[in-house]
Amino acid sequence: MKITFPHPLIILLGFIFLAAIATYLIPSGSFERVLNEETGREVVVPGSFQSIEDINPTLNEILLAIPEGIIAGADIIVLILFIGGAFYVVEKTGALQAGIEALIYRFRNSRYLLFYLLGTVFAFGGATMSMQEEIIPMVPILVILASKLHYDLRAIVAITLGSALLGGAFSPMNPFVSLLAQKVGEVEPFSGALYRSIFFLIALGSWITFHMVTGKKSKATQENIEFKPSPISNRQLLILAISFGGIGFMSYGITSLDWGYNEMSALFFVIGMTCGIIGKMGLNGTSKTYVQGFGEMIFAGIIVGLARSIYLVLEKGAVIDPIIQGLFSPLEDLPNSLAVTGMFISQALIHIPVPSTSGQAVLTIPLAAPLTDLLGIGRQVAVLGYQYPAALMDMLTPTNGGMMAVIAAGGINYKDWISYIWKSWVVLAIFALGITLLGILWFS
Repeated sequence: MKITFPHPLIILLGFIFLAAIATYLIPSGSFERVLNEETGREVVVPGSFQSIEDINPTLNEILLAIPEGIIAGADIIVLILFIGGAFYVVEKTGALQAGIEALIYRFRNSRYLLFYLLGTVFAFGGATMSMQEEIIPMVPILVILASKLHYDLRAIVAITLGSALLGGAFSPMNPFVSLLAQKVGEVEPFSGALYRSIFFLIALGSWITFHMVTGKKSKATQENIEFKPSPISNRQLLILAISFGGIGFMSYGITSLDWGYNEMSALFFVIGMTCGIIGKMGLNGTSKTYVQGFGEMIFAGIIVGLARSIYLVLEKGAVIDPIIQGLFSPLEDLPNSLAVTGMFISQALIHIPVPSTSGQAVLTIPLAAPLTDLLGIGRQVAVLGYQYPAALMDMLTPTNGGMMAVIAAGGINYKDWISYIWKSWVVLAIFALGITLLGILWFS
């Protein structure tokens, strides 16, 4: 009997089960927390860890964590549904297909430039607003692009989603990663921006180039590519302008108007209905198509919710703080380079049970910053040692609902994604570790 790789749903349920086992194997404990008035978030008090009475979630509590995780992610799930519905409507108007074909024809003699533009745009989205879940409804576009250009879909996902995650990891201005960590660690905001920016550009250029070169299908699997001018009507141009203008306006809303998920959901509901009417689908036709789009995105939304369930189980057992304490406390007696390397690896491991980069910052930076003080090196290194590994792990860990939802929407098996991405990820992680170690000299 042929053994198949588990379905994404089974993978996440398996992680929930492993998290439940961990609550029975790891003694419960907690740090004291205080409110950081600058960030409005609770941060841990260094040296305050203490063991508490062991808490072992019951089977009932573990099972309840599954729907509770989905409920906790309701705002993101609703956003996924509304954006997915909107882009499904746009796809059914024919504007999306026509737009991609026109784009490919425009870059028929310089397709590499198209990849660099795509990667840069997505990296900027990741660098400024941690773009990730927003990519889920764009997956149909990526599928068409991969098919038309005869590229492995995994390579296209790496150039888009991967570049966005890389942008979040290397960004000097991400409010949810670098800037938050600097505030929590009492490091001057935007300090070290030039240092980060230089390596950001090097990493991004190398990443796009690698996947652009290696992702192309062999000639044996390609059909003859015939480039023809693709006519696109004014109506289709208007639909595309509204759709992608909406993405730009969403970015403005997040960065300047303090938008949350609900505002973004409302925006894309308007976009979807408007595009359907412009596309001559009528009110009823647009509504039916929009609801069909919901159906296409439901599984992606459930994946995001289940990823949160893993964290909820660990939280119920009060084992997240002991995991962090266990990873950080042995580093105090190591030489600087080994301690920073250990910090880097620890932050990568911590991101598996703590998939939120901002949540990880407020959990770990109050411990990492005093550790760098003890070692006699700059606190900026503590920020780098958190920023790079935590954000880069989003490409790998199945507890990252955004990544899991993107590959699920594209029909990519998790095993196939890992088998494709791991080598380039390891090189990127080693590069990031080198930058962090260089920071010992640069910022001390």
